[in-house]
Amino acid sequence: MTEQYLIPNQTLTIEEDIKHSRFITVLFHCCSETELKCALTNLKVEYPGANHYCYAFVASDPQNSIAIGSSDDGEPAGSAGRPMLATLQGSGIGEIGAVVVRYFGGTKLGVGGLVRAYSSGIKSGLPELATVTKYIRYSSSLICSYPQLNNVEYLINQFDGVIINKVFTDAIEVEFEIAKTFHDDFNRELATQTQGQLKAKFNV
Repeated sequence: MTEQYLIPNQTLTIEEDIKHSRFITVLFHCCSETELKCALTNLKVEYPGANHYCYAFVASDPQNSIAIGSSDDGEPAGSAGRPMLATLQGSGIGEIGAVVVRYFGGTKLGVGGLVRAYSSGIKSGLPELATVTKYIRYSSSLICSYPQLNNVEYLINQFDGVIINKVFTDAIEVEFEIAKTFHDDFNRELATQTQGQLKAKFNV
């Protein structure tokens, strides 16, 4: 399983004129088909009256072959969405969406020309796209005393973890998620701060 991967940290727009047609490629963070459709709706408002709004997305890690999709939006089958998707899948970037807006300029490009045109903006934009590393987090838990809670919360935050729930009884059970790559270091630092009193349980 992929433990970490890059995701977009910005929205990037690339504009190209190819044989009198205007191609506007927008790359953005996308973690669901719903998010893709929302971005598509907004772009139709931002760029009204275009002939085609083709798209592709990978809504999970780069190797995921299920949470993906594409659309030719009226272009010849396989000439837009599919090559766009193939380019995204080859980028090594996850949770990424691409919409290419085309204003037809009167010159037909043919299927081969369309494949190149719809991939062109993505290929030129990917090296410029700012990204951050996303770590896959796993459910974890620990039990601490009330005076220890502030230090525990601070430590979870320092290791890019997310607190899911806290159960208060005579002690406090803290349920949180943290990346596997940080497990050993987290427990080491936790033991240092609590004189060996606490140790987290990781469900991997």
